[in-house]
Amino acid sequence: MCFRAAGIGGSILVILALVIYLLKTIITFIGFLTGAIKILIILSFVVLIVGVGLMVVRGLNDRRRPKE
Repeated sequence: MCFRAAGIGGSILVILALVIYLLKTIITFIGFLTGAIKILIILSFVVLIVGVGLMVVRGLNDRRRPKE
């Protein structure tokens, strides 16, 4: 009785809904990955700038100390 409602039209609608949900999930996952990559790039540049700053400070301190 209730199986007649799940005919070809219902099956196509269910498959279409699943494909749309899968595409939305994939788009969300790609957005998350690109956000994570952006954060990693920003953090690597911050670490690079801090490292260069430390090297400059060490160089200035070494130049100020009298060599014995």
